[in-house]
Amino acid sequence: MKLRISLVLLLSMMTFAFPAICDDIKVAAASDLQFALRELGNSFQQQTGHKLVVSFGSSGNLYSQIRSGAPYDLFFSADMDLPRQLVQNGLAEPDTFYRYGRGWLVLWAPKSSNIDPRALKMNALLAPGVEKIAIANPQHAPYGRAAEAALRSAKLYDQLRPKLVFGENISQAAQFVQSGNAQLGILAQSLVLAPAMHDKGSWWELPSDIYPPIDQAVVLLKSAEHVQAARAFLAFLKTPAARHTLDIYGFRSTPGGTFASGK
Repeated sequence: MKLRISLVLLLSMMTFAFPAICDDIKVAAASDLQFALRELGNSFQQQTGHKLVVSFGSSGNLYSQIRSGAPYDLFFSADMDLPRQLVQNGLAEPDTFYRYGRGWLVLWAPKSSNIDPRALKMNALLAPGVEKIAIANPQHAPYGRAAEAALRSAKLYDQLRPKLVFGENISQAAQFVQSGNAQLGILAQSLVLAPAMHDKGSWWELPSDIYPPIDQAVVLLKSAEHVQAARAFLAFLKTPAARHTLDIYGFRSTPGGTFASGK
C-alpha cells in the first residue's frame, strides 16, 4: 500500500514538473482575417493550449517582412501568389501550401451617410454627397487590386480616381469609412460580417465577375520556430468546425447565398 501511494505521489510530481509544452505560434496574416482568425485561434487554444500571436497587415508588406527575415511561423495571405513565391524561393514548406478560402468585395456605407448600397448598387459610388471612397492600397493589398479592377471593369475608375483614399490594408480602409473620413468603402466581406461593422451600416456584394477571384492561401515558413504547433493549426483549419467559422466570415467558394446583402 505504501509503495502504491509513493508511486501515485511520484507520478503527480512528474506531471507538475513536466507540464505539456504550449507554444506561441507567430502568425503574419492579411487584415481581412482579423476577426475570423481570432475566433479560430481561441478555439484552437482551448483544444491544444497553443496560442496564436498574430500580426495583421497588408499581404505585400508582410511578405516583404518575411523576405527580410521576420520571425513568423505561418503566413496567411489575401492572395495565393505571395505564398507561392515563398515556396518557389525556398522560404516556405511546399507541402503546407493551403487555399483556406476566397474573399469577396462589398460596398459598405455607414448609417450616417444616408446611402443604401443595397438599393443603389454600383450607382451608390456616384451618389450625391460621396466625396471620398476608401479602398486598400493596390500596390501591396490584394483587395485594393481587386477593387481597382472592379472599378475599371465598371468603367468608373477614371471618373472616381480623384475620390479614392487608400488604406495601408483593407482594415485601415474600413476604418476610414467607419470614422467618417470616407462616405463609402469597397471592403472585404469578412470585415463587414463581423459584429464591429455588421449592424453599423449597409452593404452590397459586388458582382464577382467584375474583379479577379481573391483566392487566399496559407503556408508554413521554413524559418518557423514552432513547427509542430504550426502544423497542428494547419490541420485544425481543415476540420469541419474551422471551415464553418471561415464560412461564417464569408471565406466561401461561391458568391451570393446567405451573405449576399446586408442591413
